[in-house]
Amino acid sequence: MKKILSVLSLLLVLLMMSSTTFAESATTRIKDIAKIQGVRSNQLMGYGLVVGLNGTGDSDKITQTINSTISMLRNFGITVDNSNWKAKNVAAVMVTATLPPFVREGDTIDVTISAMGDSKSIQGGTLIQTPLRAANGEVYAVAQGPVSTGGFVAGNGNNGAQKNFPTVGTTPNGAIIEKTVEDELGTRGQISLSLTNADFTTASRVAEAINSNYFGAAVAANAGRVDILIPSFYRTRVVDFIASIEEIEVTPDNIAKIVVNERTGTIVMGGNVTVDECAITQGGLSIRVTREKDVSQPNPFSYGTTIATANENTETDEQLSNSIVMSPTANINDIVGALNAVGATPRDCISILQAMKAAGAIHATLEII
Repeated sequence: MKKILSVLSLLLVLLMMSSTTFAESATTRIKDIAKIQGVRSNQLMGYGLVVGLNGTGDSDKITQTINSTISMLRNFGITVDNSNWKAKNVAAVMVTATLPPFVREGDTIDVTISAMGDSKSIQGGTLIQTPLRAANGEVYAVAQGPVSTGGFVAGNGNNGAQKNFPTVGTTPNGAIIEKTVEDELGTRGQISLSLTNADFTTASRVAEAINSNYFGAAVAANAGRVDILIPSFYRTRVVDFIASIEEIEVTPDNIAKIVVNERTGTIVMGGNVTVDECAITQGGLSIRVTREKDVSQPNPFSYGTTIATANENTETDEQLSNSIVMSPTANINDIVGALNAVGATPRDCISILQAMKAAGAIHATLEII
């Protein structure tokens, strides 16, 4: 616990040091707090078969695997008797991938293969050609290739061993892009920035910073979006304009927040947390129960027997309470110093902060994770 408290104290000291130079240390590039609207990824999904398994595929109970395999073979002109077909070397899988922005036909992306039935492992199998569709039903990529699981299953029952999840695997560069999503970047003479954390003050500062470089180009539409008119000089060089915008530095603003992790005892407080006048008392009662054994011996040459008895002692120790008074408009330095003054542990700090929030004395959002 002393080690945890020492680490916490070090972090709090760093926070106190940063609060004196808050505006300078918080300055960052626009590209780190915002993104261009329209530049986004798309999810792809497909149903396929993994073949070549060593008896670890789906059982005969999974009829869709058998039907899918027979249907595939019929497309090749091969007639199969359903009653004699076994699917132990085949597994039905779902194939998922993410289509990044600006990819073109012929580029490759990674795919994830996940078993759908009761197959034990898809390790060593090969995914056969699987179309990958977007939410609109159109095919944007085709996946095929060997499956790498990074895990295994060995043995049976209590004598078995398993590493990772052998029913989920990947195929690096396993999908070839067949169709791209057309990007309409700046085609209407305007682009929009989407802030990572919506905030009215930050949006206003971003627009002001852009206007200092391109007069009258930016307008904060709301807390999460800034609209920018592309200057005529950059109408045919939109990429260069966006690159120049991303490098502009701005000082973002955030709401006062305290994040608490009860499992690890970690507390992170922003530099703009303030409190009203309040009193804090910290103390506790410790109870210790001990047992001692007494042995009663009989007199010499008597017919008595040795008797062992257990005596229980209960001791209580009520510690003196430590009290402090917080002045109004206290900042992060005052809070940290006060909690350290009463010798509060991270667990105590969590309870104190929760009580201060419940009392309405602390002006910050308390988030417990």
